[in-house]
Amino acid sequence: MKMGNRAILADDDSGSRSLVYFLLFVSITAIAVAGDSLDSDGEVLLNLKSYLESRNPTNRGMYTEWKMEKQDVCQWPGITCTPQGSRVTGINLSDLTISGALFGNFSALTQLTYLDLSRNTIEGWIPDDLSRCHNLKHLNLSHNILDGELSLPGLSNLEVLDLSVNRIAGDIHSSFPLFCNSLVVANLSANNFTGRIDDIFNGCRYLKYVDFSSNRFSGDIWSGFGRLVQFSVSENHHLSGNISASMFRGNCTLQVLDLSENSFVGEFPGQVSNCQNLNVLNLWGNNFTGKIPAEIGSISSLRGLYLGNNKFSRDIPESLLNLSNLVFLDLSRNHFGGDVQDIFGRFTQVKYLVLHGNSYVGGIYSSNILKLPNLLRLDLSYNSFSGQLPAEISQIQSLKFLILAYNNFSGDIPQEYGNMPGLQALDLSFNNLTGSIPASFGKLTSLLWLTLANNSLSGEIPREIGNCTSLLWFNVANNQLSGRFHPELTKMGSNPFPTFEVNRQNKDNIIAGSGECLAMRRWIPAEFPPFMFVYAILTKQSCGSLWDHVLKGYGLFPVCSAGSTVRTLDISAYLQLSGNRLSGEVPANISQMKKLSTLHLGFNEFEGKLPIGIGQLPLAFLNLTRNHFSGQIPQEIGNLMCLQNLDLSYNNFSGDFPTSLNDLNEMSKFNISYNSFISGVIPSTGQLATFEEDSFLGNPLLQFPSFFNQSRNNTSSSGEADNGSEEEEEDEAAIDMS
Repeated sequence: MKMGNRAILADDDSGSRSLVYFLLFVSITAIAVAGDSLDSDGEVLLNLKSYLESRNPTNRGMYTEWKMEKQDVCQWPGITCTPQGSRVTGINLSDLTISGALFGNFSALTQLTYLDLSRNTIEGWIPDDLSRCHNLKHLNLSHNILDGELSLPGLSNLEVLDLSVNRIAGDIHSSFPLFCNSLVVANLSANNFTGRIDDIFNGCRYLKYVDFSSNRFSGDIWSGFGRLVQFSVSENHHLSGNISASMFRGNCTLQVLDLSENSFVGEFPGQVSNCQNLNVLNLWGNNFTGKIPAEIGSISSLRGLYLGNNKFSRDIPESLLNLSNLVFLDLSRNHFGGDVQDIFGRFTQVKYLVLHGNSYVGGIYSSNILKLPNLLRLDLSYNSFSGQLPAEISQIQSLKFLILAYNNFSGDIPQEYGNMPGLQALDLSFNNLTGSIPASFGKLTSLLWLTLANNSLSGEIPREIGNCTSLLWFNVANNQLSGRFHPELTKMGSNPFPTFEVNRQNKDNIIAGSGECLAMRRWIPAEFPPFMFVYAILTKQSCGSLWDHVLKGYGLFPVCSAGSTVRTLDISAYLQLSGNRLSGEVPANISQMKKLSTLHLGFNEFEGKLPIGIGQLPLAFLNLTRNHFSGQIPQEIGNLMCLQNLDLSYNNFSGDFPTSLNDLNEMSKFNISYNSFISGVIPSTGQLATFEEDSFLGNPLLQFPSFFNQSRNNTSSSGEADNGSEEEEEDEAAIDMS
């Protein structure tokens, strides 16, 4: 064909030359039309399908149903077309566990206006091809693991951009203005962006919603944010300077202003009252000084006021009492000192009162905060309160979350605390409490968390706790509790769904305050899988979302059932009884605790055989160290395919070593030391062979692979190991060193 064209073009006849140009034009036009049709769009989608299937051999999504011969392309799941059904305009493949790099030919869909690939595990750079999707108006690639830098210069029609929760980095000072002409929504939160942002929005005429939180931006703030509806730059840490009064002049349309967790200084201007539509004002975690502006009290629409972790004076303006719609008031960590200010007892409209970390020593009664009629959450943790716990708190019948941890309270826990039927979380940890756990707690059927750790509580764990059918997270570690693990206790957490349903009906869509991250770090143990994964993603923004998910019972933690390695997101319970004087046998019906992923019974006086039913739990963490368990280690523990941490050390287990443990391929921590009656052979290959000899010390009857230093093992096991005393361990360490 090319040769023919060249031969014709070589002809001097102008008519022939014109004919050739005409034929070439028709040919090119035909190709363009063929590439701009529903059929060609279908071919591109089939290529996308093949691309995704090649990179996702399992857990494939609805794109597998795309088949040309089956139905109209516009009927394919996840696909949207023009009203006439002539072209593909939208693709939604969110939350389908898609992995691998981003498809590199979306631009072939020339009428594409909507693309949502959020909540997958797509990785790598955003390809240049995406910049050639010139009609694209909505792009959502959030909640993936994309990296590289941001460059979308061809997307001048883009109206919604969501790249939140990725790993994209670099300075956007020059790249962002190139595609913000039509932008209304820009969400770049939770990435690794850097540089200044004080003048990048000037040309973005239609911009209304900006979320640049949880990045590494620095320098001054953009002065024009008052014309937006939402402006969030929280948790950048290095944004600095003063917030001037001029930033609030003119027609302020803000509904959400979030400047939290940065380095802003000086007095905050009272001119913020020009923003009469403001719902949320979040200044938490800066270096603001001086008085809290009294003018804030005129913003009648305000629902959330977060002023914590600054250096405001302790005088709370009376005008704030006029905020009739105020739901959330956070004045934590301002180190007010002295007594709780009387004014807090007059905020009768407030549902969430967060006053942790203020060095208060008294004023719980005199302030009348115990008489607030609508209170759902009261957080007085990290203060210096002392004396008896106030029994009068039980009269706040609306209360759902009571957090009094990290104080100096002493004496007994009031029986009256069992009279709050709506209570979902009770945290009294890290105080000086004595006496027993009240049996009245058994009436708290909505209770999800009960955290009493690090006190001096004694007596038994009441059987009645088993009536707490919502209780998924129970922590009484490091007390002086004694008695047995009663079989009735295994019923705790057996049916939390009524409580979850109550929370799902809650329509208080207020953003999270400072208390969520603090509570989650204390209530979700970082060292215990599967909870440790949450710590990797804890930002102030994610804390609010995670908190909301947990309270509503939505799957959050990746867990797998016994005998399976397939993980699903589920509610994951824990039971922490370590560091007490509990004794007797573990009840056989512990197998009924079907959501238990973390079981810590270490440093107690439990004895007898370990029930085989423990192998039916979805455990990722099992610690039984320093007890008096005996008998054979159940082979059924080998069914816990997602077990990551197993510590059976310092017990009296005997019999053959269970080789089924060698199949636990995800186990990263293992210790069976000082069970001197265990015999058998440690396999020379498999998971157990990956552990050092420190995991097997003090077991003279075990036979080890040749690569173990057995002479050292036998030396270190020469002492007695049945009482597990601290002094004995030190003595043996001294022998090893000598």
